[in-house]
Amino acid sequence: MLSPAHVEESDLPRERLWRLGPAALTGAELVAILLGTGSTGQSALQVATALLERSGGSLRQLAARPPAELTRTTGVGPGKAARLLAAFELASRLLGEERPVLPRVAEPGDVVRLLGPRLRDLAVEEFHLVALDSQSRMLRDLLITRGLLNSSLVHPREVFRAAIAEAAAGIILVHNHPSGDPTPSAEDRAVTRQLVEAGRLLDLPVYDHLIVAGDRFLSFVAAGLL
Repeated sequence: MLSPAHVEESDLPRERLWRLGPAALTGAELVAILLGTGSTGQSALQVATALLERSGGSLRQLAARPPAELTRTTGVGPGKAARLLAAFELASRLLGEERPVLPRVAEPGDVVRLLGPRLRDLAVEEFHLVALDSQSRMLRDLLITRGLLNSSLVHPREVFRAAIAEAAAGIILVHNHPSGDPTPSAEDRAVTRQLVEAGRLLDLPVYDHLIVAGDRFLSFVAAGLL
């Protein structure tokens, strides 16, 4: 297996996607994955960054550029431009589809019913952010990190950047305990306190933190811990 020092820069976005999920990637990283490869002296990420810079950093402006203009960026030939055009068209069709009714969150059990089937049998810990709108409807479930929960992995910057990107009015934190015991650890409590304080500063409240462990769960609010 190659060490991190031998990993090509163009491979890093793919590694991050598999490790954290596509929502954790920047626009340039997502474009780099579509490009697949770079050009002589440039990684796919560098080519993607150049593409976005020529469009003012805007994905919308990049998608609106004529197809021939895409190939004027060094490292983007007809094949890569075609992949980008196909992705833009898919995004456009997706936006045209009717949006499903957003599930309303009235109690902790509502979140567990939505996320529990995915989390309860995992062999590793996952930390999720549930973004809610002003009517307590779930906008999105975002995977923030995978692995042992600690304050270095779950940084307020990553959590609230994702929440702000979703225009969330509030958030619920959710993670799993593969041990089957939902009792919060000292690190669970520390991470929660850190994120609650950050939420207060940003005026983006943390409504609850749920720990899913097999068929059981714990709500920090219901347990008087929040």
